[in-house]
Amino acid sequence: MTTTKLKPDWAGDDLLSQVVNRLIQTKPIYALMKQQARQVLIKTAEKNGVPWRQTCRELDTPAIKAQLEALSNPAVTYPDYYQVPFHAYSDGNLCWQAAFEAAPATYAMALRVWPQEQLTWEAAQARLRNSFHQVLAQHGPQQVSDILDLGCSVGISTLSLHRYYAQQQNQPVRTVGLDLSPYMLAVAQTQDTEGEIAEWVHGQAEATGFPDACFDLVTLQFVTHELPRQASLDIFREARRLLRPGGALAIVDNNPQSPVIQSLPPVLFTLMKSTEPWSDDYYTFDLEAALVQAGFEPPVTVPTDPRHRTIVARC
Repeated sequence: MTTTKLKPDWAGDDLLSQVVNRLIQTKPIYALMKQQARQVLIKTAEKNGVPWRQTCRELDTPAIKAQLEALSNPAVTYPDYYQVPFHAYSDGNLCWQAAFEAAPATYAMALRVWPQEQLTWEAAQARLRNSFHQVLAQHGPQQVSDILDLGCSVGISTLSLHRYYAQQQNQPVRTVGLDLSPYMLAVAQTQDTEGEIAEWVHGQAEATGFPDACFDLVTLQFVTHELPRQASLDIFREARRLLRPGGALAIVDNNPQSPVIQSLPPVLFTLMKSTEPWSDDYYTFDLEAALVQAGFEPPVTVPTDPRHRTIVARC
């Protein structure tokens, strides 16, 4: 009988994980890994028609940079876990390069989910988002008036989610995107050309400042793998506070039990760990148990594609 492993061997305290971590902690090797990881994404993107460099050139304007001050909340304190290198950027998400490249990197990520299929990047992105929305349709709240997308980045997830509910319901939907990076939010606001999103908020997901019970749906889309476990638990508790009775927190992220994730080639999982500093925490963290600890009902977990899972926790 085949037993499903709970996590990849390259994460946690396993010997393979320890070897990879030692490599990453060696500065010259880490610098090389970081650049290689970046090149893998860019190559995937441009090979499949994602306009990586063109997107960055079009965004790099005085107008978008002028939005930074208006969006920045001077009261925000950046947690220590957020001030480490992420995604091959020395300044993590707190820089223009990360913000300008976030969309093409997101499109490349979706393409890597179905490498054997001849999908356009637009089709891959639509399939990725739709797989999440379909789980929400089955297990989420029946009526959604107010949505909060935590860790919204440049707003791709936020706009897609908002449009899904706006099309499904015969009532207005108010959607808010919140992120710790004002650089990401400046790009998000620029891309929201029709003003569909009610507000782009610079703030901490652990302490949003919103009133109790003011949302029907809170989402964390491809965020938890970037968090240490204590931050995840704090965010779950904050989401529980923000949700109305019958509301839900929905999480979509890498699936530790995915055979694809577990069998990544050594080069790829080493490159991934070099750009995702909290991988060991994520792949060894029982999110479902943490959600119950935070006050939610036992959640529903659904593998939504070869690499990802969606977890829906109701109040």
